[in-house]
Amino acid sequence: MKRKITPFGVLKSTLGAIAFFAVSSIYAQTNVFDDVIATSPDHNYLEAALVQEGLDVALQTSPELTVFAPTDQAFTDIATALGTDINGLLELPNLSDILTYHVLGAVVPSSAVTNGLIAEPLSTTNTLKLTVTGNGEVYVNQAKVSAVDLTTDNGVVHVIDGVVLPNETVVDVAIDNGFNALASAVISSELMPVLTNPLATYTVFAPTDQAFQNLADLVGVPLNALFDPAVIPTASLQAVLGTHVLGAIVPSADVTNGAIVDNIVGINTLKLTVKSSGDVFVNQAQVTAVDVNSDNGVVHVINSVLLPDETVVDIAIDNGFSSLATAVITAELMPALTDPYNLFTVFAPTNDAFDNLAAALGTDINGLLALPNLADILLYHVVGGAVLSTDLTNGNVPTLNGADITVDLSSGVMINDAMVTTADVEADNGVVHIIDKVLLPGAGISEQSIDVSIYPNPATEKLYIESSADVDFYITDLSGSVVKRGTTGMNEISISNLNSGAYLIHTSGSKNGQVYRFIKQ
Repeated sequence: MKRKITPFGVLKSTLGAIAFFAVSSIYAQTNVFDDVIATSPDHNYLEAALVQEGLDVALQTSPELTVFAPTDQAFTDIATALGTDINGLLELPNLSDILTYHVLGAVVPSSAVTNGLIAEPLSTTNTLKLTVTGNGEVYVNQAKVSAVDLTTDNGVVHVIDGVVLPNETVVDVAIDNGFNALASAVISSELMPVLTNPLATYTVFAPTDQAFQNLADLVGVPLNALFDPAVIPTASLQAVLGTHVLGAIVPSADVTNGAIVDNIVGINTLKLTVKSSGDVFVNQAQVTAVDVNSDNGVVHVINSVLLPDETVVDIAIDNGFSSLATAVITAELMPALTDPYNLFTVFAPTNDAFDNLAAALGTDINGLLALPNLADILLYHVVGGAVLSTDLTNGNVPTLNGADITVDLSSGVMINDAMVTTADVEADNGVVHIIDKVLLPGAGISEQSIDVSIYPNPATEKLYIESSADVDFYITDLSGSVVKRGTTGMNEISISNLNSGAYLIHTSGSKNGQVYRFIKQ
């Protein structure tokens, strides 16, 4: 069989037709710039910015793209927030970086977006954090997705209502520094859009992974299940997480003892304590690292998860017990009594009760606050556990001071010589009974048959008990929990395993047992 020879002229025209068809096919393909952005009446500013930065060609020719496209209103909003206009935005030196921060080098349809997804954009300055809320809303950082899946041959466009900036936020601090539990909590609570807002300012008190583990142990679930809505509903988790966030930047240098500050959820306030030792507390949580700065705020690390619970301290503050609240602040007892994980019963003297005591001592409230045993006096008003009035019985009740108060129910309710005027004001971490006098520890507490001295105070690694005979001792924290016990004469006691804070050491050798307060630094 002979091969058919095609005339050269016919071959040339055939190749030309093939070439024309190939070129036509290329130009017939749609792309995210020409067929979505440039044709949209709502993306004129995005189009102008892309053209100015020479990025339009890349969006026309690059395969596998996802573009999060801010609307004209989004550009107007950020220009206003920055105190400029669209021309000012177009003059930003990092405009190209901002624009490529809106582009992924892969096709991500809306069906592939999951809550907590962290995506790598073409800009390598930062990652994008995606949120899918329980009601189906989708966010890219702080920007809400308003339209999805505008598909072309080289990618997909999703419309967003805000311009996202590649700034390092407080969320990035958590993610980049291994705060895995906190990052998971922020994702599960759907607070990522709030905390990634590049134009907001925040102070975040960031609990460590161990702090969340301690909470999980208390709840009785594995750490990875703690943020399941079935365990802690999303709204409740938002309240817990939001409690850790202030809506302003507060560096450590601005923290003062007794400061009461509002957080972004507004359910309760945060109470700040700066102890004489230099230790800083937010409610019951100790600050362990400070001033980790980001572009939209500052992060301070804490060792316990805060809760928005109303505590016995809140009862005093919210009901006008200003003398008692000031005394608690001065005595550095705020961290103990704001602890949401312990229960307390507080016999709360009124302002008049403090004034009457001051007058009897020939001083004023400032004189009372200067008493060296102020903390011991206050702890004499606190009993471990929540004891309602219906649970009270005649007899002695041990206090966190170590000495007993006497309950007498024969005529009303008397605590020593003070009358309970209002009972059972309940808080989330206990109960408050209002009394008309300040309770003072009886003389019996210092009536020793053995001379005892304890030093140094404050202490770091070791504490010494010096006595004329061996004494039994036990150490409690301010919640009343025994943390150490033993017998000693003139021996050192290792306290290296104790957390920083105030403790009571109880010794035998007197009518009621001697109680000393010391600070572990």
